[in-house]
Amino acid sequence: MVLITGLCTFLYHLPQIYKWLLKPYYVSSLLMTVAFLAVRKAPGVCEHLATQREDGNSCDFDWRETEILMFLCAIVMMKNRRAITLEQHIGNVFLFSKVANVILFFRLDIRLGIVYLALCVAFVMTCKPPLYMGPEYIKYFSDKTIDEELQKDSRITWIVEFYANWASDCQSFAPVFADLSIKYNCAGLKFGKVDIGRYGEVSNRYKVSTSPLSKQLPTLVLFQEGREMIRRPMVDKKGRAVSWTFSEENIIREFNLNELFQKSKKLNKSRDLKEEEQSDVQPKEVSNKLLPETADVQPPTESKKDQ
Repeated sequence: MVLITGLCTFLYHLPQIYKWLLKPYYVSSLLMTVAFLAVRKAPGVCEHLATQREDGNSCDFDWRETEILMFLCAIVMMKNRRAITLEQHIGNVFLFSKVANVILFFRLDIRLGIVYLALCVAFVMTCKPPLYMGPEYIKYFSDKTIDEELQKDSRITWIVEFYANWASDCQSFAPVFADLSIKYNCAGLKFGKVDIGRYGEVSNRYKVSTSPLSKQLPTLVLFQEGREMIRRPMVDKKGRAVSWTFSEENIIREFNLNELFQKSKKLNKSRDLKEEEQSDVQPKEVSNKLLPETADVQPPTESKKDQ
């Protein structure tokens, strides 16, 4: 049953996986993930590798390597329990596979370990995860515009994400926040983002730490009438974020998005009615203004021939 479920999940996400294969970041990550497996199983190479197997077969895993790989699977399964998107699941597999490969290569041959570690450092410095470029209804703030936008109209409720481009959690959360903006954005409920990794003053002003140890990225804050009403994740006295899962269901429940959306729809209807009333009044005023002017116009004294 587990295999059938996994196969169905793979087939469902196959178009998205195909798109990933076209991106250098995922191609490089995949190659580095299977690097040790390829070296250990490659004919012509594995015969020259050291092994602790009793039968002396150097083209197969020994008991210690099997233990490391089993431990890797256990860690990935534990981490993926809190993962939300498919990108987070795949990212955890890539990350911990590279860590396990470093250990395996150093155990096999210190020279191979140094080479693989150098490749990992070069990969981290040169290859960045691709940013989300899908549809969204999100307004991006700067340090000069965020206060003005939040206080411009007291009837508008804002849900603002404080993020940093270098944070992997923020990159994984981007499609979830974009999907929420498409479903719930309206005149009375709007979504915004501000890069506090770029605008440090905003980070200090709204008390969102960019330190990786604080685990406050991303942070979602709901503003009404320019004032903060709800913040997730919450922060304890030590300045660390309380563990909270950034899933779509949790956000809808904690921020009461369904209720806010219904209230905002009423605001839309009232605005539409006012606009219709104003459009009906304006033609009458214009016609009343034109009547006296036309009444004062005198017929021309010149003949048609002179004209």
